[in-house]
Amino acid sequence: MSAYRQINNSRTGKIVLARAKWCASAFCRFRGLQLQGTAARDAGLIFVNSSESRSESAIHMFFVFMDISVIWLDSAGKIVDKTLAKPWRPYYAPQSKARYFIEAHPDILGTVEIGDVLTFEDVP
Repeated sequence: MSAYRQINNSRTGKIVLARAKWCASAFCRFRGLQLQGTAARDAGLIFVNSSESRSESAIHMFFVFMDISVIWLDSAGKIVDKTLAKPWRPYYAPQSKARYFIEAHPDILGTVEIGDVLTFEDVP
């Protein structure tokens, strides 16, 4: 299995992100998008939790110097919440329990809606 996934929107049939890093390790989860200057428009991070949870899916924006989109998904890949996260904010959490969340360029917020189902495909 590759360390990268393509994220697709089942409702629209379109690619949401061409290349998203699968972040299941503690280091990848800790690092996130901290200390980076910009977010690429076609890339992002998929954070993986062991189970659905609001607290495990919460993020902070300390040391993130740009706006980013955050999209939370349940175990089935259904979007349960989304937001535009601003730099240096202490806390963002989904309205409902989530197993995955995606951090990416703000532009992807316009390509998905709450209730959409996203799928992940391996990228070689």
